[in-house]
Amino acid sequence: MSLPFLRTLVRDRFLHLLILIGIALSLAVPFAPQHWPKAIDWHTIITLSGLMLLTKGVEQSGYFDVLGRRMARRFTHERSLALFMVLAAALLSTFLTNDVALFIVVPLTLTLKKWCAIPVNRLIIFEALAVNAGSLLTPIGNPQNILLWGRSGLSFTAFSAQMLPLAVAMMATLLVLCWFCFPAKALRFQSSDLTPEWQPKLVWSCLAFYVLFLFSLELKQELWGLALVTAGFLLLARRVVLSVDWTLLLVFIAMFIDVHLMTQLPALNAVLQQVGELPAPGLWLTAIGLSQVISNVPSTILLLNTVPPSTLLAWAVNIGGFGLLPGSLANLIALRMANDRRIWWRFHLYSIPMLLWAATTGYLLLLVLR
Repeated sequence: MSLPFLRTLVRDRFLHLLILIGIALSLAVPFAPQHWPKAIDWHTIITLSGLMLLTKGVEQSGYFDVLGRRMARRFTHERSLALFMVLAAALLSTFLTNDVALFIVVPLTLTLKKWCAIPVNRLIIFEALAVNAGSLLTPIGNPQNILLWGRSGLSFTAFSAQMLPLAVAMMATLLVLCWFCFPAKALRFQSSDLTPEWQPKLVWSCLAFYVLFLFSLELKQELWGLALVTAGFLLLARRVVLSVDWTLLLVFIAMFIDVHLMTQLPALNAVLQQVGELPAPGLWLTAIGLSQVISNVPSTILLLNTVPPSTLLAWAVNIGGFGLLPGSLANLIALRMANDRRIWWRFHLYSIPMLLWAATTGYLLLLVLR
């Protein structure tokens, strides 16, 4: 076990909080650790592991420095750069899922600060909001949509058409907010006399590994794909494997176990049994509120047991990705990659107002479209 990993483990306050929550929940429900592994979504853990390795490989290759330098020269104003990154994050999330989009745009954003003075934390916050807004459009944009799509029986285009009004409203809101939060001041190019060095061999290897990993995911052989990618990096660039933030996986594992324990609480089960009888406003608030506590993917799984995969449910759980940090796992990924403690509370200055606006606007849209 490497020293950097141990240091991160000791300083990871969010992981410590999740462990404390798990201990408290274990006192309130039957203590059965033998069932905990089944509560963990190992497909998500393995997929995240592969994506973290591939992203770190490109980062270690220096190619993000090259791309960041080119972008810093191309965009002359902070506002235009921010709008481009937010739109790119949203567009990528519609077809590559919100998590994959973040693994592309956040490392690139972090390298931009080497070449121009930009508010990196604020930009990463907007990128996290953008992938939540962009991914809700298509049935493959995020895990909850995949679940809802499978249950709904709708075609790809029909599901997207169902989500289109909300996606347009959220993206329009986000772009307007972005316009006012990022001034049109000129970007100052830094270190223009330096030409970043990069390793083409490592970049092309990462691309090959990425194709291999995607192919293994398609064949439902993700564990073999991760093993091959890890072996490739150990042979080609061992530092990639050592520099990945592996504690992020422990955070996700702890979250899955905490959610599993929470769903066994008698009070929560009693409430969920009555959800199917709630009127539309009650179901709307329940789906959004539950997502704030246990994230929108587990909320979707729980609610689909008693509620049909309606437009109301689909909109509500996607809106639940805004607001508090646990609302969407994409929020956690983005803020962890920023590696700055200040971003954790700053995120909520934007996400909570976005949640309130989305919940109000979304419900009014539903009433108008009925």
